[in-house]
Amino acid sequence: MQKSSPWARLLLLLAVLLTACSTQPDKRILQLLNTSGFGKSYTGNAEEENYITIGDTLSVTDTYQPQDLKASERVAIDGTVLLPVIGAVSVAGMTRTEIEAFLMDKYSPYYDLLDIKVRIVSSRGKFFFIYGEVKKQGRQNLEGDLTIWEAVMGASPDNETANLGRVKLIRADPRDPTIVYVDVGQLIETGDSTFNIKVKELDIIYVPPTILAQVGYFINTLLFPVKLVLSGIGDAVRTLTNISTINNNRNGRYNNNQQVF
Repeated sequence: MQKSSPWARLLLLLAVLLTACSTQPDKRILQLLNTSGFGKSYTGNAEEENYITIGDTLSVTDTYQPQDLKASERVAIDGTVLLPVIGAVSVAGMTRTEIEAFLMDKYSPYYDLLDIKVRIVSSRGKFFFIYGEVKKQGRQNLEGDLTIWEAVMGASPDNETANLGRVKLIRADPRDPTIVYVDVGQLIETGDSTFNIKVKELDIIYVPPTILAQVGYFINTLLFPVKLVLSGIGDAVRTLTNISTINNNRNGRYNNNQQVF
């Protein structure tokens, strides 16, 4: 049996090491990757019951201790609020009823009778996003009970370029993302509202261009370098024309001055 040379063994070892390095992800990168939901720390279904998040204001009242436990505090960046008697408590991500039960438990060692009521005042509100062939792009306020038809129409789709038959609803998630193609135009043509899906917080809606619009964009992309060159030539010609005009004006004033003297 022929033995392999030391160089061959060294190359084989390097290949194994390189393969191991390429298949093992960096632990620091793993710590940065999103593993749940949209990537936000505090999410929920605000249409079922509003939840509190960073920047919102929490108002607390109690029937039996109206002065001692009255508070109105903004949720800090670490998800906590500073409340009377019990100090800083973490509330971000909780719903209104969850906060009430949580505070009843926290205050029970200090008071025999409690009837705590909580109100959440959202400062930033809830949002969804829409892009593509619409005039109003980007982050939009989610007022609640909003359908994809209302969201698309409210964003003013372009009459000439928007493909309403292939509107994409994206519900992002690292493990189980959902993408639904919706024929919004069908609602106008047939009245079928089967796919008139309710929009949720952080949904992404994309209104694609029509085939003709895509062809136009493609041609425009191909012609962009030519347009850039022609634009540069035009700017240069205008600059030379302006310089020539200025020189002619100066020469005219100089000749006029000579005639005066």
